[in-house]
Amino acid sequence: MNVKTNDLVEFQVDAAPGQIVLVKPLEVEHLNGQVVKPELLRYNPETIAAHYKKKPLEVFGRIFKVIFPSVSFALGVWWDKKRGVSDRNEPKRAVQLKELLTKLGPAYIKIGQALSTRPDLVSPAYLEELTRLQDQIPPFANEIAYQFIEEELGDRPENIYAELSPEPIAAASLGQVYKGKLKTGETVAVKVQRPDLQATIAVDLYILRRMATWANNNIKRLRSDLVAILDEFGERIFEEMDYINEGENAERFAKLYGHLKDVYVPKIYWQYTHRRVLTMEWIVGTKLTQVDAIRAQGIDARYIIEVGVQCSLRQLLEHGFFHADPHPGNLLATPDGQLAYLDFGMMSEIKPYQRYGLIEAVVHMVNRDFEGLARDYVKLDFLTPDTDLVPIVPALGQIFGNALGASVAELNFKSITDQLSALMYEYPFRVPAYYALIIRSLVTLEGIAIYIDPNFKVLSEAYPYISKRLLTDPAPELRESLRDLLFKDGRFRWNRLENLLKNARSSDEYNLNQVLDETLEFLSSERGALIRNNLIDELAKSIDALSKDALNSVTNNLRDRLFNNPWAKPIAMAIMPVPAASTEQEQTLEHIKRIWGILQETRGFDATQVSSQIPQLLSNPGVQQIGRQVAGRLTSKVVARLIRETLVKGETNGVAKTAVIIKT
Repeated sequence: MNVKTNDLVEFQVDAAPGQIVLVKPLEVEHLNGQVVKPELLRYNPETIAAHYKKKPLEVFGRIFKVIFPSVSFALGVWWDKKRGVSDRNEPKRAVQLKELLTKLGPAYIKIGQALSTRPDLVSPAYLEELTRLQDQIPPFANEIAYQFIEEELGDRPENIYAELSPEPIAAASLGQVYKGKLKTGETVAVKVQRPDLQATIAVDLYILRRMATWANNNIKRLRSDLVAILDEFGERIFEEMDYINEGENAERFAKLYGHLKDVYVPKIYWQYTHRRVLTMEWIVGTKLTQVDAIRAQGIDARYIIEVGVQCSLRQLLEHGFFHADPHPGNLLATPDGQLAYLDFGMMSEIKPYQRYGLIEAVVHMVNRDFEGLARDYVKLDFLTPDTDLVPIVPALGQIFGNALGASVAELNFKSITDQLSALMYEYPFRVPAYYALIIRSLVTLEGIAIYIDPNFKVLSEAYPYISKRLLTDPAPELRESLRDLLFKDGRFRWNRLENLLKNARSSDEYNLNQVLDETLEFLSSERGALIRNNLIDELAKSIDALSKDALNSVTNNLRDRLFNNPWAKPIAMAIMPVPAASTEQEQTLEHIKRIWGILQETRGFDATQVSSQIPQLLSNPGVQQIGRQVAGRLTSKVVARLIRETLVKGETNGVAKTAVIIKT
């Protein structure tokens, strides 16, 4: 069937009051269950501004609707505090705040949703009420929803679906969801968009953008580009209002992350999906904040959030396509213990250099290399290339040096962002638009994690993945980070390698054979020359230490036995004792033994397989090259030692002869 529709893509300046229409109509065809998708909805601040500049009364009316109830609520909270009745009135004020945000509309509802995941910022009374903003917003009339279904899909709901719940199962900021069943028997969720949604959001964005522009131009200490941040949010929320875009996001998300262990992404039914109606697989599950309900099903709630952290790491640091709105209503624990992602409207992307820059920043934090961290901020667009980093480096050291304490794993993202806020106020930092969504995503996820387990440390869970990436990713940026991590002042830090291997083996995707292959390839390349040369020195020292210990043990045992026989005592005295390995060499040997133990305990390690691979390993050109260089260094050490000992012995004999002559 052919369906023609006047969908909402961008503003037309001469549109009727409260209306946003297409510059030209779109034609959509449903052929054999396939949808020819129209151009996606796009945010255009210039067109929005042109529209609302001609409607000042509408704009002032909206400002009044926002400011008057907001000020009224704030005065009420202040008066409670003044009279000392804040605790007693807090439940009532929490309800008022939830109702206020609901009345103000989708943009403010999303602020409330973000706060609902932060038990460390919001009191329990407010937390309980704000949580209701995720899916307990008042629904709109069924008649409007059915009208949208007919307009979008070309037929009455009863002719499209075998079943449709008489009332919405949930109502959220942008739409409401019905439970239905297709004629083919599949149970589905049918999401229908709220009426007048685009006009409401557009006027709020226009007002907020005017305020952001004024702030950028008049508040001198404000270095972040608020307009850019708001435009980033506007782009995301306009994309979220287009369910065709959401369906495509879901399929892309499934392709990139659906294969991860215990991650589930629902199927999209394109034949029943259009701009204001989305039909997707129905997911049976429990919100992550309903910890008792999850545990009652025999599911480990902490494990589910660990799955979410690992999936988020791959979103942010591997592929760059990430879920920018992971509030508890969008994350469900399924009865079989999987983490199901819902609502793919608000997604964002991070460029490759930004992904690598984030990993490099973590490495520099671990190393307490604050000069490197300052350079990372330039790479990540927090600082301009011409910024003087000299005063910023000690400031970073003062803040993070105290905050890091014993381990970076003890930090959480909230503490990091708090520390950065203080720093960015004093120095010429600016917050890139992409960073605001990353922090929103991470802080929201961390809020859910803290809700489940107050002691949960996201960075501690993240470090195994980062360790795995450092050991296996051949990207030049990460190889440089690995070098910075393992070497300091030309000395190899074995303890860091131990920690990397220990953490990496906890990663589900860690492959020991891949590590060996990538390591050999890198070490034999020109890029790995610095690490190779330092590592060869360390290996030569270690082998030399082993030989010293062995010779020391043999000569000492031999001398002891010969001393016990009177006839052999002169021979024993003639045998020069071989010095044992130094304390430093002994420590290196202990590190190597521990590393071997770590490798033996790593998943996938098989001693028989390793031994069978030795001939192949020895034939590897990179191994042969390293072997030749190690042998050369050992030979140099042995020759140098022989010369040194010969000269020392000659000098000793000369002194003895001189003494005899003088005595005579």
